[in-house]
Amino acid sequence: MAVTCLALAMSPELSAQRLTQDEALRLAFPEAARIERKTAFLSETERAAAEAAAEEGIRIDQTVVTYYIALDAADSALGVAYFDAHIVRTLDEVLMIVVGRDNAIARIDVLRFAEPPEYRAPDGWIELLVGHSLNDELSMKGDVPNITGASLTARAVMQAARRALALHGVIVPFEGGD
Repeated sequence: MAVTCLALAMSPELSAQRLTQDEALRLAFPEAARIERKTAFLSETERAAAEAAAEEGIRIDQTVVTYYIALDAADSALGVAYFDAHIVRTLDEVLMIVVGRDNAIARIDVLRFAEPPEYRAPDGWIELLVGHSLNDELSMKGDVPNITGASLTARAVMQAARRALALHGVIVPFEGGD
């Protein structure tokens, strides 16, 4: 899986543009034969388990989770994408978080960032999250430094990454799927 960001994430002047989910998924999984939309219906116990796994005071309120599995021509899973929409300061951000077969972050793409451009997390900082699974190192107290001048954005991105990995751990989309 490539460790690259979408052109939208790389170019501040494109930040006002939006990619559709289909466009983002195709850019993330160019080798996929197909991408299947799946829905997980979590019990309250599963939701609470995901919230506990996410740690760091991260709330997980949803019990219905939509995710996308990319499959190759032999129906083997290539990765899973989760979309996370959240408020950074007062405006929204939408991220696509791709989890690879190793259950670690394969890529994070900023699909929408409505805050002023100077508050946007730099691509190099976002790439520091790639390769991390859900553990203590995926933290601004661990391997990932905080961003001066964009700490709310850094916190929002970190929380989204941990939330996606926690949900991934509860949903277990690769188990028995290929």
